[in-house]
Amino acid sequence: MQSLLTLLLLCVAACSAYPVDRAAEDGDSSMDLVQQYLENYYNFAKDVKQFVRSRDSGPVVKKIREMQKFLGLEVTGKPDPDTLAMIRKPRCGVPDVGQFSTFPGMPKWRKTHLTYRIVNYTLDLPREAVDSAIEKALEVWAEVTPLTFSKIFEGEADIMIFFAVRDHGDFNPFDGPGNILGHAYAPGLGINGDAHFDDDEQWTRDTSGTNLFLVAAHELGHSLGLYHSADPRALMFPVYNALTDLTRFRLSQDDVNGIQSLYGPPPSSPDGPAVPTESVPPGPETPAMCDPTLSFDAISSLRGEILFFKDRHLWRKSLRTPEPGFYLISSFWPSLPSGLDAAYEETSKDIVLIFKGNQFWAIKGTEVRAGYPKDIHTLGFPRSVRKIDAAVFDKEKKKTYFFVGDRYWRFDEKRQSMEPDFPKKIAEDFPGVNSTVDAAFEAFGFYYFFSGSSQLEFDPNAKKVTHVLKSNSWLNC
Repeated sequence: MQSLLTLLLLCVAACSAYPVDRAAEDGDSSMDLVQQYLENYYNFAKDVKQFVRSRDSGPVVKKIREMQKFLGLEVTGKPDPDTLAMIRKPRCGVPDVGQFSTFPGMPKWRKTHLTYRIVNYTLDLPREAVDSAIEKALEVWAEVTPLTFSKIFEGEADIMIFFAVRDHGDFNPFDGPGNILGHAYAPGLGINGDAHFDDDEQWTRDTSGTNLFLVAAHELGHSLGLYHSADPRALMFPVYNALTDLTRFRLSQDDVNGIQSLYGPPPSSPDGPAVPTESVPPGPETPAMCDPTLSFDAISSLRGEILFFKDRHLWRKSLRTPEPGFYLISSFWPSLPSGLDAAYEETSKDIVLIFKGNQFWAIKGTEVRAGYPKDIHTLGFPRSVRKIDAAVFDKEKKKTYFFVGDRYWRFDEKRQSMEPDFPKKIAEDFPGVNSTVDAAFEAFGFYYFFSGSSQLEFDPNAKKVTHVLKSNSWLNC
C-alpha cells in the first residue's frame, strides 16, 4: 500500500510538472525556429549557445527587428505569435534583402535570348502541365523586358530546371514538405542561373497545393538576377502567397522596376500589334469596363496578352501595364468586322483565328493573312452550323474546341481536320457548364467559359468547375 501511495504521488508530481516542462520546451522550440530562420535568411552567425543565452540582448533583437521590418510585420524585436506564424509559412530558399534588389554585383545575362531545359519532371502533374507552367512563368518576365526564351531538350542550357528532394548536390538541401519550396541561382556559368524545385511539395495547377506557375515565376526571377523584395505585393516577396487570384495575376511595379533595372523595357516590336497612341475615350456608346452586367463577344490570347472583344471595341490586357487598354478593333485590324462571334490563338503558328457568321479570318500581329476570310465549313462543320459561339485552343493537346449551342466539336490542329464522333454534348464532357458559351480561352492550364456577366473556371483534368467569377474580373473589376 505504501508503495502504491508513493507511486501515485510520483505520478501526480510528474503530471503537474508536465505543462510547465511542455511550455519550456515550446519556448525553446520557438527560439530554435527563429534562430534557424535568422541563420538561413538574415545572415545571423551560427552560435547556438550565444543565441539562447542572449535572446533578449542587442544582436538578437536587432536581427529579429530586421526580419520583422522586411516581412512587413510589427517591429517588436520579439518572437511574437505573428512573427512565428510568418516564419512557419512556405517560402523561397534564397535569403532576404530589402526593396527590389539584385544579387551583389548585379549579375545579369549578357544576351537577350536565353535557353532553358527541364531536366526532369515531378510526378504530381502531367509533363505538358509542367511545360506550360514554366513557359508561362518565363513569359511573365519576357513581357516587360527584351528577353526571349527557347526550350532545348539536351545539353547545357542557360537555365537548367530540376525537381529534387533533400540533398541534391548543391550543398543547399531541401527540407521535405512545406517550408522551402525551391531556390535558384543568379545568372552565370555552371550552376548559376539554374532553378531547383522541392519535389516533396504537392505541385498543382491551381492553389489547392503549391502552384507551380507562381513558384516558378518567382524562382526564375532569381535566375534572371533579382533577389527578394520587401513589398508583400511583389512576386519576388520571399513568402509564398497561396491566396493569389490567378485570374488577376500581374507583376507588381516593384517587380517591373527591378527586372528593368537589369535589362531595360521591351523594345517596340514591328511584328507585334501596334499600340494606338490614344485609347478610346469613354462615351455613351462605349461599354463600361466594370459594368456588373458586362459580357463579351469573344476572347483570345495574343502573344502573352489577352484580348476581350465587345461590339466595335476591345480591351487589351497586358502584364506590362496594370490597367487594360481600351481600343477600337479597327485601330489594329481595319478590315475585320465588329460584333465578333469567337476567337482563339494557335500559339505554335503565332496566328489568331477570328470568327463571325459563317466566315473566319487569320491574323498575325496587325496583319490579316492573305486568302481570308474563309468559310467555316472548310474546317469540317456540317452545313447546319451557321456560326460559332466560342472557341478555345488547348496548347498542350494541340486541339481546338468549338462550341455551338449545347454541343461542341474538336479540331486537330496538327492534322488540320475535325475529329470523328463529334459533336458531343457540352454538359456531358464539361460538367457544370450548362448554359450557352459566349466566349472562352485557356490560361494557367484552366479553361475559362463566359456566359453573360459570369465566367466559369474549369479544370480539364479534374473535369469540374473550380470557381465562378464575374466576367470582367480579368479587367481589375
